[in-house]
Amino acid sequence: MALGLTINNNHIKAGDSGTISLHVGKLPSGSKISVNTHIFCSNQEGPNVLLLAGLHGDEINGVEILRQTIAGGLFQDLIKGNIIVIPILNIYGFVNFSRVVPDGKDVNRSFPGSMAGSLASRMACILTKKVLPLIDFGVDFHTGGDNRFNFPQVRFTKKDERSRQLAEAFGAPYLLEKALLSKSLRKTAKDLNKPIIVYEGGEALRLDGLVIETALKGLKRLLTSQGLLHGQMQPVQSITFSKSSWIRAKQAGIFIWSKSSGNQVVKGETLGSIYDPAGTTRVAVTASRDGYILGHNNTPVVHQGDALFHIGYNDV
Repeated sequence: MALGLTINNNHIKAGDSGTISLHVGKLPSGSKISVNTHIFCSNQEGPNVLLLAGLHGDEINGVEILRQTIAGGLFQDLIKGNIIVIPILNIYGFVNFSRVVPDGKDVNRSFPGSMAGSLASRMACILTKKVLPLIDFGVDFHTGGDNRFNFPQVRFTKKDERSRQLAEAFGAPYLLEKALLSKSLRKTAKDLNKPIIVYEGGEALRLDGLVIETALKGLKRLLTSQGLLHGQMQPVQSITFSKSSWIRAKQAGIFIWSKSSGNQVVKGETLGSIYDPAGTTRVAVTASRDGYILGHNNTPVVHQGDALFHIGYNDV
């Protein structure tokens, strides 16, 4: 493995750091849009690691997590290997407070992408062609979407031992085994034999201190375990789930939860209530099985069938 790192004909020497721009397109005004990519290189051979946030433009916690790693100098004293940090991939979504790009497409359903395709496809293609071939593994930072709050958790690929090992080294409170989704970053990376784990925490367009602190500690544990950083990190106790399912609203109305993300629940337990606006009826929302709440819906007004609680569990 050669020392230093070259991305898109830009070379960062061993022991140096730098920022390069990956051009993705233009605004209708003609202004260029580029993805700022920060590279930190050690003086020793080792794994290349991708840290990515802002794949969904409104998921701000991940952007702040990576901002703090750069501002705090976390990668200035790497023992070995190189780190690629992309705090915001979906620039269009970020500036418009949107999960998707202006044409409505989801970047994380557009991989491996094409430079002749949509904005989302172009972003996916740039990551697939310019970055993924260089890495050994990565962490993709996300939050819940559509007013849903996720308790800090890491999702790893089903039946992929390397992915599981990385998730366990990160050590979030919850670890969730998930199948790969078609046209997702994780699926494309897996096809290239590049394991990607996904950190989920918090809610779109909101910063959350616990989520950010948990991620920073987990990232340090992961990089230390892989030999990129000095020191020793205390292991943490994680709960691993092989399955998850959603509890959905049986009727429309005003939704008030009484149990939130992070709580253990038992089958039949009341987790919240749905009221009609006149206050004449109440429908209890109950746990459909024993498990733990991975995420909950903060939307005060719900429609029939809306996802309210995400429950993690294991078959026994």
